[in-house]
Amino acid sequence: MQSGKMMLGLVALGAVVLILWASAFFVDQRELALKLRLGEIVDSDYEPGLYFLVPVLNNVMTFDKRIQTLDTPAERFLTIEQKDVIVDYYAKWRINNVAQFFRSTGGLADRASQLLEARINTALRDEFGKRTIQEVVSGERREIMDTLTRQADENAADLGVEIIDVRVKTIDLPAEVSESVYGRMRAERERVARDLRARGAEAAERIRADADRQRTEIVADAYREAEQIRGGGDAESAEIYANSFNQNREFYSFWRSLKAYRRVFEQGGDMMVLKPESDFFRYFKDQQGAVPPSAQ
Repeated sequence: MQSGKMMLGLVALGAVVLILWASAFFVDQRELALKLRLGEIVDSDYEPGLYFLVPVLNNVMTFDKRIQTLDTPAERFLTIEQKDVIVDYYAKWRINNVAQFFRSTGGLADRASQLLEARINTALRDEFGKRTIQEVVSGERREIMDTLTRQADENAADLGVEIIDVRVKTIDLPAEVSESVYGRMRAERERVARDLRARGAEAAERIRADADRQRTEIVADAYREAEQIRGGGDAESAEIYANSFNQNREFYSFWRSLKAYRRVFEQGGDMMVLKPESDFFRYFKDQQGAVPPSAQ
């Protein structure tokens, strides 16, 4: 009898423990809790701690309230010039209204990511559509990211989430646009190179012309100075010859005859037609150079 009562007590105790276990739930400080009754939201305002509910009729769903990252594949967007750019970005977000989040997404993380991506892409499309490629690539990236964060947060308010930050990782041009841009850059660099080469050739011609002019002037000056020196030398030589002639006319005449003999015999000729009484043979006939009587 006592064993039957003990068994009954154990069963009752087990049932109580099972009921307590089924009706108790714990909310962690990193979580947001939502209590549902037959699929309808009953309560969502739970601080971290231990709570109880009526089992079967009620159930609890918990969601991570920490900051989460949305990292999606790169997307194409059009600029104000109707040029494609490929943008790779990520977003930081967290749930700030768990009831609204459940109503909008059914509590499904994949569904939440899809809806967030669509709203952020809308904000990106609006911002890039107001700017040129130059502005979005290098000019106003910080301003774009701040504006994106603000607009995306406004667009995602109906999802029960808060967009904390939107960061653009890379902004690239499509392959065909990149090739076109690089082609224009190459053409511009080639034009600049041609212009520089033309300027260099022009400067080289000016330098060569100036060098030729200076060479001509230097040669002319040198020739003038040489002629002046030569003229002075000839004048001095003539003066010396004249003085020598006046001092000893007979010796000067002899010296001139020797120079004439040298010039004649240096020519290599072996025949001369001269008169016997010519002055050319004067010093051949007489060492004193006396004029023969027949020639007087």
